[in-house]
Amino acid sequence: MLKKIITITYILLFYNFNSFAEENQKYLKVGLLAPFSGEYKDMGQSIMLSLQLALDEIDDDKIKIFPRDSGFNNPEKLIQSVESLKDENIKIVIGPISQEDFKMLSNYKDMIFISPSNINPKVQSNILSIGVSLESQIKSIENFIEKNKRKKTIIMYPKNKYTPLIDSKISNININNKKIFKYSADPKVLTGDIEKLTNYKQRKRNLISRVKILEEKDDEASKLELKRLEQKYTIGKVNFDSVIIIDFGDSLKSVLTSLVYSDVDQEEVLIVTVNQWFDKSIFLENSIENLYYPSVDINNFQKYKRKYFKIYGLQPTEITILTYDALGLIYYIWNKKDFKITSVKDFIIKDSIRGKIGTFSFKDGKLIQKLNMYKVSNKKFIKY
Repeated sequence: MLKKIITITYILLFYNFNSFAEENQKYLKVGLLAPFSGEYKDMGQSIMLSLQLALDEIDDDKIKIFPRDSGFNNPEKLIQSVESLKDENIKIVIGPISQEDFKMLSNYKDMIFISPSNINPKVQSNILSIGVSLESQIKSIENFIEKNKRKKTIIMYPKNKYTPLIDSKISNININNKKIFKYSADPKVLTGDIEKLTNYKQRKRNLISRVKILEEKDDEASKLELKRLEQKYTIGKVNFDSVIIIDFGDSLKSVLTSLVYSDVDQEEVLIVTVNQWFDKSIFLENSIENLYYPSVDINNFQKYKRKYFKIYGLQPTEITILTYDALGLIYYIWNKKDFKITSVKDFIIKDSIRGKIGTFSFKDGKLIQKLNMYKVSNKKFIKY
């Protein structure tokens, strides 16, 4: 029943968006490329509904949206949809969602594509990516590490198909005395990798040796120390005071569990990861008492989710708040440029722009978001 309601909503919105699209320069005509069919069709529908929320909030009937089904990893369907938008004389498009589609858009120099992709924040000839980029996250983490006066930082991430991309992103990271550590994506091998990182075996031997010495003593101080050591796996400090984990999902949880198993002292070592979009599943099976990461404004994000659920009875995907902000950004620039946007360069302005996800600006030809740092503690997300 729910899927039928969503499909009907799509048809009604498509009709409303297109039936009033007059050919008038004072109208802001915005195309939408999203997967309305195939494996990710629910995401496409969610994106479209987010734009309806944005339209309601902007409350200007001069904005017209033209949705098109771009599929997912479907070059033929994507090109057909772009050509359809071009035939409607539409110059500004929200989408596509995947950076892999960007190469096919290079021939459409007279069109502007605002993508929620987070892979590359660099402004391209006709494409602007507004996703929460790793560059923006690293910038926030750099400031966080510096404020906490950490001197030895491990940057760690798995060996998988994304490794070369991460390599390139962190090559210029501005953290003093940093080391790179790449671990196996195989959970069976991961524990051994973390043991090497933390010098676990030697610290374990230190514990065994110390326990033997204490067992031969009979004074109260030795008994108390022995009782305390019974709660530990090792003794001795690790050779770092902060760790940045670039990972997600179950793989991240496995790393966190391995760090606890390796007896990393959480009072001594700052544990930081990348944006997790306030995923509550991170609370489960996680023995890390304090985990930090950068993310969008939590109050705006939760307010957006509540409004979306109240109206549609559905939970939005994270990407939808980016497309929601994309329409607001387009509308802002359109008004600022006297109702005419001619190229991506029109979006590169000196002002900082505040959206639902937070504040962003342009620097060295890149879109950089100012993210907040959050602490995951006692099953809560706390702004740092």
